[in-house]
Amino acid sequence: MRFFAVVLFTLFSFLSVNAGENPVVKMETNYGDIYIELYPDKAPKTVENFLRYVKEGFYNGLIFHRVIPGFVIQGGGFYPGMKYKEPTHKPVVNESDNGLSNLRGTIAMARTQDPHSATSQFYINLKDNTFLDYGRTPQKWGYTVFGKVIKGMDVVDKISMVRTTTVGYFRDVPVEPVVIKSVKIEKP
Repeated sequence: MRFFAVVLFTLFSFLSVNAGENPVVKMETNYGDIYIELYPDKAPKTVENFLRYVKEGFYNGLIFHRVIPGFVIQGGGFYPGMKYKEPTHKPVVNESDNGLSNLRGTIAMARTQDPHSATSQFYINLKDNTFLDYGRTPQKWGYTVFGKVIKGMDVVDKISMVRTTTVGYFRDVPVEPVVIKSVKIEKP
């Protein structure tokens, strides 16, 4: 009977630990790997959108095209040479009122002035940028946080220190491309 109780306890513990785990993606760059845990319970539409782009290989070969030390690194829309890659899906509804904050290490969706315009571009916060949160911007809408770097923040910091320049009307563009070699789901 005791053996049966131990087996049940072990099985229950295993299921409770693994049943609700969040997806994790591995972003391989030419500066190292970044592991990001996503929060589908807080930003379901945004996570679904991001994972759809990941599964389609959309991000492979793109760059971090905007690097601002002490602020953010942004990627998901350009190839080296600042060649634009057209998003392949409709914009996702803004979910910035989800209780998550633009804190150091979090990943959020980039967008235009239209709060519901986010498609494929994202950024990783280099410091606490709470002024980007829901209720803090003039329109009230913030920028949707949907995950956090859980390993590789040293890589993010290394990227944040690259030399940048202006390319056309784009500022803060790395002189040497910071390439996103691939983004893959590590854990469903």
